[in-house]
Amino acid sequence: MAALLAAAPAPSVNPIDPPVITVDDLPFADLNHNGRLDVYEDYRLSLEERVNDLVNQMTDEEKAAYLTGTGKPGNDGLTNVVGSVEGRVPGAAGTTLAIERLGIPAALLADGPAGLRIKPIRENDTNTYYCTAFPVGTSLASTWNTALIESVGRSIGSETKEYGIDVLLAPALNIHRNPLCGRNYEYYSEDPVVAGKIAAAMINGIQANGVGTSLKHYAANNQETNRFSVNEHISHRAMREIYLRNFEIAIRESKPWTVMSSYNLINGTYTSESRELLTNILRNEWGFNGVVMSDWYGGYHSLQELVGISSNVAAQVGAGNDLLMPGMKEQRAAILQAMQNGTLSREDVDNSVKRILQMVLQSPIMQKYNYSSKPNLKAHAQVTRDVAAEGMILLKNEGNALPFTDTSKSIAAFGVTSYAFISGGTGSGDVNEAYTVSLLEGMSNAGFKVDEALKAQYIPYTNKVKTAEEERRKKLNKLARHLRLIEMEFTQQELEQLAAKNDVAFITIGRNSGEGSDRVIDNDFNLGEDEHRLIDGVSKAFHAKGKKVVVILNIGGVIETAGWKDKVDAILLAWQPGQEGGNSVADVLGGKVNPSGKLTMTFPIKYEDTPSAKNWPGTPAGADPDDVTYEEGVYVGYRYFDSFKVKPSFAFGHGKSYTTFEYKDVKLSAKNFNGSITAAVIVKNTGKAAGKEVVQLYVSAPGKTMDKPVQELKAFGKTKTLAPGESQMLTFTLTAKDLASFSEQQVAWVAEPGKYTVKAAGASNDKGKTAIFIVAKEIVAEKVTPAFAPDKQYKDIKP
Repeated sequence: MAALLAAAPAPSVNPIDPPVITVDDLPFADLNHNGRLDVYEDYRLSLEERVNDLVNQMTDEEKAAYLTGTGKPGNDGLTNVVGSVEGRVPGAAGTTLAIERLGIPAALLADGPAGLRIKPIRENDTNTYYCTAFPVGTSLASTWNTALIESVGRSIGSETKEYGIDVLLAPALNIHRNPLCGRNYEYYSEDPVVAGKIAAAMINGIQANGVGTSLKHYAANNQETNRFSVNEHISHRAMREIYLRNFEIAIRESKPWTVMSSYNLINGTYTSESRELLTNILRNEWGFNGVVMSDWYGGYHSLQELVGISSNVAAQVGAGNDLLMPGMKEQRAAILQAMQNGTLSREDVDNSVKRILQMVLQSPIMQKYNYSSKPNLKAHAQVTRDVAAEGMILLKNEGNALPFTDTSKSIAAFGVTSYAFISGGTGSGDVNEAYTVSLLEGMSNAGFKVDEALKAQYIPYTNKVKTAEEERRKKLNKLARHLRLIEMEFTQQELEQLAAKNDVAFITIGRNSGEGSDRVIDNDFNLGEDEHRLIDGVSKAFHAKGKKVVVILNIGGVIETAGWKDKVDAILLAWQPGQEGGNSVADVLGGKVNPSGKLTMTFPIKYEDTPSAKNWPGTPAGADPDDVTYEEGVYVGYRYFDSFKVKPSFAFGHGKSYTTFEYKDVKLSAKNFNGSITAAVIVKNTGKAAGKEVVQLYVSAPGKTMDKPVQELKAFGKTKTLAPGESQMLTFTLTAKDLASFSEQQVAWVAEPGKYTVKAAGASNDKGKTAIFIVAKEIVAEKVTPAFAPDKQYKDIKP
């Protein structure tokens, strides 16, 4: 089959060869719902045949170049990058190589965990290219609503396609190992089941548009401190049960086009050089057949190493890391040299080239898709408003302080974040949106009456401290990006006067973080003294008048709450809710939306209660270690708090409602496990308001041959909106893999014999409703590949 996809013959082609057939000559069918490209049967050309034909025509130089991107625009310090994406879609993160003589276009890649990230304003162009800023990952996951998350993905995927992007660098689903991780706001949960299923829903939604995703960061990218070089010592069991299970679920349930390898090393090996991780597990065990790309400049100890040093590229490609991003000349030369001297097999090179070609051939650019640059931003704004409201969590609501329905009453809005509302995080998870609805705007739109005199005091103060803080951050180190705005001071007499003339106090506490550095404990995880004084003073003044105090948390990740939560009447965790955030908060505060979000992570009483606290890089402040040991093993988040009997401030799965729900007894399909078992539970709305409930299914397993967490989440579901008195049955099916733990001795997922307890509950610390079944004999659910040999001797903790 000669040159079936060539746009022009290669110089070595014999002139008597038959005429070439170009891509334009081939009729293509429409994209199906998975975004795959199909060819009419008359031509009998499979994607594999077309790819093989192209590979056979490529020179060694072209193959070597094809395994690297074409450089990242804007990195002036790197003079050796080549190419640019600025002429096509400014603000995109990178592109694959175009080979014009073979008719191979460049696929364009862009950031996008909370929405597409491109430049909205372009030179010599009167049009604008704004994208929708959706809520951050913690907010999205807090919905526990996979159908709703898929609709978000469809919206993001539509914008991706219409703005000319082929692959979105999202979603990010790394585990919340520690609350100080600077990118936790992008990630979904401390639990791999929640993270994996939310990510799968997002991928399915995005890829329904015929564009690709890049699931990231594979794997164990749980910190930003020393992210290019940190060596993480993690047991095989912890990797399998916690840090890989999320990726396994997402890949099996959604089939992303690409996976992005992470920066870090695991047990002495860069993830981008780990054949165990990228080939044995990802491809051979899980069946992934897409592209693996590196994170930008991944596989180097520092950016300084990039110039002139590319000694590890053979190891990366040989491990199964197909595409090195953003791409450098030195990497291309190193790949070519390794091919020619035999240190990199041509089979490995060809396999990587084929996988990239398969991705490009199914992308919109290959089909010459006529993108409009006019996605339906108005419709997507409604999607983000709805999902942000559903992701909000009512942490506390004493005396029915919320909803606040009487718009004739006056609100005193305290806290600089009430006036400088945070819609999203920083770094690659940021979005350039056309507007952001502030908290005050949202409250005004809902008809709330805000104290104008207090507002007039706050606005100039907020502008002043915000400007000063921005200038300060420019002069300080990388940790400065997380410093917050200092709260305005009031005398107690001033607060008493405000309490006398207003009916309720709202206090907004804000936090931001982002890529490149982790958070800190003081004045970040812990509230500052200024914030404590504000909460104390406002609560004292308003409670003296018999009036309520509500705290709104405009944050991306966990903060300390135990030291002040008893001083206020209600706490609404609004997260960083995207561009419609002010409207979404007002929808919940006013009762238009009944809050149904639940925590996907644990809020500890104090930071030191976090199981990874003593093994966390960057603490104490200024520490800069080269490695970190995951001694907590599988005891991450609620697995630790439940098993070691450590009381949290707010438990995993916690979230209140404006109504109440009752669980009926759990009914099992059998008393003895035989391949699978189904659990059914009926949930009834016993309150006076319509609402939704998240049902969490936990399993407690026998611990005969290995220690086990007290309970582990194995499934979840969300009811429809139930009217008062209405009921709904939810069913969950458990397989042997769901019951199994990973045995390092057997190198297998093993379900032990004995008694298993299933619990359906509204939170991990709820008693819920339980049922028991028996596993008669040991079940080896899955044998896997040996991996992650330790490079340091230590022992995981046990209860």
